[in-house]
Amino acid sequence: MNYLKFLIVTLCSCILMKLHGQEKKSYKIHTIAFYNLENLFDAVNDPNKLDESSPIMELKTNREEIYKKKVKNMARVIADVGLEVTNNAPAIIGISEVENREVVEDVINDPLLRDKNYGIVHYDSPDLRGIDVALLYQKKLFKPISTSSHELKIYDQSTRKRMYTRDQLLVSGKLEGDLIHIIVNHWPSRSGGEEKSAPNRKAAANLCKHLVDSLQVIDPYAKVFILGDLNDNPTDSSIKEGLKTENNRKNVGLKGIYNPYENYFKDGLGTTAYRDAWSLFDQIMLTKPLLEKDYTSFRFYKANIYNKNYLMDKSGTYKGYPKRSFSYGGFTDGFSDHFPVYVYVIKEISPSDSR
Repeated sequence: MNYLKFLIVTLCSCILMKLHGQEKKSYKIHTIAFYNLENLFDAVNDPNKLDESSPIMELKTNREEIYKKKVKNMARVIADVGLEVTNNAPAIIGISEVENREVVEDVINDPLLRDKNYGIVHYDSPDLRGIDVALLYQKKLFKPISTSSHELKIYDQSTRKRMYTRDQLLVSGKLEGDLIHIIVNHWPSRSGGEEKSAPNRKAAANLCKHLVDSLQVIDPYAKVFILGDLNDNPTDSSIKEGLKTENNRKNVGLKGIYNPYENYFKDGLGTTAYRDAWSLFDQIMLTKPLLEKDYTSFRFYKANIYNKNYLMDKSGTYKGYPKRSFSYGGFTDGFSDHFPVYVYVIKEISPSDSR
């Protein structure tokens, strides 16, 4: 009889352990994104910049009205990125091709974003056209600790004259208590040809890698996100050799960098198109600690390209391309010539947190 009782108790214990092991875990999930806003310039000429060459300044009429439409379109996209999974706009989003802080303020004050209470990190860069990068963050979710702007010094290969381009933005802060670091990039363009301009992007990669290395000297387990429009594809040498990226998370060493967008590119996907060829210039990369399976702090879950139908041209020569805002000297009521990119980060919720 005692033996039978022992068997019953043992069997019940095994069932309870199995049921406990199958309990569904709960997670917090946030979106971290990047979006090239394609020439978000205001309608006022700045005598200190070459902003007169921007598409909106080339318009003869209705500049202010078109500017307001452009701002609203940018706010719509930002509000949508990651929404279907998180039921929220990005917790953090890096942006590029903005003229100044004021245009960024106009975007976050649009009715679609106003209740998100975004904060802004922005520095004026020495770029001749006056375009900058910036970081937006929901104040209730992310608390900046330190911010800095890092100058990229490059020179014309023929004349050796300084070429003024975008700075790289480094922001360190706490995402719901977890320390993370974000580097926002907009690397030099391919103007003059891919090969001729390649050294400029290699220099940008070296600067970015230096920033990552500096963070890892302080903390080898630093959680770093590298995001931006790099004007190079994930397989180009500036990224593969300059940043030393891996496309297989299993091969990423302690201080290594994982690029989830390399496999997307190899599958034929892109964020911008030109002459029937896709490029994946917009990317988000991350360091090894974000790949760990211990979800007591935020870890990488999944990467995506935000390429919904409403962001595409519906017909004509550029059917399926990103629907840009400006074309043939006019405003198209489009969005950008780049699709946004984004990643989800997740963190397990303890039973006490979910009460």
